[in-house]
Amino acid sequence: MYDVIIVGGGVSGTTLAFELSKYEGSVLLLEKENDVADGTTKANSAIIHAGYDAKEGTLMAKYNVWGNKVTPQLCKDLDVRVKNIGSLVVAFSEEEKPMLQTLYDRGVKNGVPNQRIIGKEELHEMEPNIADNAVAALYAPTACIVDPWDIAIACAETAVKNGAEVKLNEEVKAIQKVDDYFVVKTDTDTFEAKTVVNAAGVECDKVYGMVKKPDYEIVPNKGEYYLLDKSQGTLVNHVIFQCPTAAGKGVLVSPTVHGNLIVGPNSNPTVDGDYSTTLQGLADVKAASMKSVPSINFRENIRTFAGLRARRKDHGDFIIGEDPQVAGFYQIAAMQSPGLSSAYAIAIDTTRMMQDKGLFTVAKEKPVTTRKVYRFKEMSDDERVAFIKEHPAYGRVICRCETITEGEIIDALHRPIVPVSIDGIKRRCNAGMGRCQGGFCGPRVQEIIARELGIPQEEVVKDKKGSKVLFGHTKEGGLQ
Repeated sequence: MYDVIIVGGGVSGTTLAFELSKYEGSVLLLEKENDVADGTTKANSAIIHAGYDAKEGTLMAKYNVWGNKVTPQLCKDLDVRVKNIGSLVVAFSEEEKPMLQTLYDRGVKNGVPNQRIIGKEELHEMEPNIADNAVAALYAPTACIVDPWDIAIACAETAVKNGAEVKLNEEVKAIQKVDDYFVVKTDTDTFEAKTVVNAAGVECDKVYGMVKKPDYEIVPNKGEYYLLDKSQGTLVNHVIFQCPTAAGKGVLVSPTVHGNLIVGPNSNPTVDGDYSTTLQGLADVKAASMKSVPSINFRENIRTFAGLRARRKDHGDFIIGEDPQVAGFYQIAAMQSPGLSSAYAIAIDTTRMMQDKGLFTVAKEKPVTTRKVYRFKEMSDDERVAFIKEHPAYGRVICRCETITEGEIIDALHRPIVPVSIDGIKRRCNAGMGRCQGGFCGPRVQEIIARELGIPQEEVVKDKKGSKVLFGHTKEGGLQ
């Protein structure tokens, strides 16, 4: 019997697994997909927000500001890309200026440090490409950009090094409370645990419904994005927001930690599994973003994508903690924005809640709390020469756009959470993330995966289960 079963391998579930793994106790994380970070975590704005947006007194406000303080250090410890570039909420008319003051006052109440309202002259000095009619902005210097899927991957890998178990391709089908423990049934197996944590993202209400009638409903909310080439990556220096509306924070323009420019999202209710992009949705994103930065060259777009937010119907706050009616059943639910910003703080607090109930009270003597990833692109010439002597596979560049070597791909395939897809490698070492989006390196990456894992190339999928790339050899029947 496990001390805890965590349902869901996104950033909420994996950060909790990492935090719990520092203590004596058994941890099992169950994920229905073939990889961690394969849902909302892999498709979002990639921002650690400062914390002025959430209403004071909410869980969002509490955990966002806390998460902004602790997440950058987590990233540094686990060698996850993070950059503290700050954010600007821009007013484009005198009529919008009062909103900046409202956000500033809220930030003060929430405990956001060092924020201030800046005037037109300073704004245009900080952002030369901002629209001419931008008149003022709320500047929050603590906002960061980050690699969101790598936070989840790094936490899951490190948790496994500390003794936690991560089982992929295990979709939870039923949860039954039996006396003082739970029986969790998946589509392939049955597990028992003293406690269960529901961190199932857009399916949290369904998982909750397995133990009792849920008192909330999750309505998946889709946001569509453009990802532009590195030629556009220096167009802005900060995360650029517009004044928020009832629909949310609105369309942003921001650099990414990989050197690209991200633009989006819009906000539309949808259904679970709808990751489609639409002509109208992308046109709306484009028009809105050019209000902030008119000089964006969308001809440099290299990818469009959509992500899903786990938005709680008729209520705007997170659901965190032990259920008042089902002892031992915890929730990290309704994790819409600022979910990424808040996840690690929530993991710390949920661990504390379990410790109050007598679990995970003894710290391990020497838990693994750091990780090192070797990135050929970031090495000096001398470092490259020395590294290739010791690791010859690092001398063979596979992804030319991003300068990713065969050695990096091989290393990713022998880390604790083994990727089985082309996109799994993409998320770990950036192969296929460049201008050609894997058009050149994709077949070679697929070949390396098959070779290292000892499986036929036909079994190597693009991303999720069933996303086949190859169906057979040509002239041998193929799609029979």
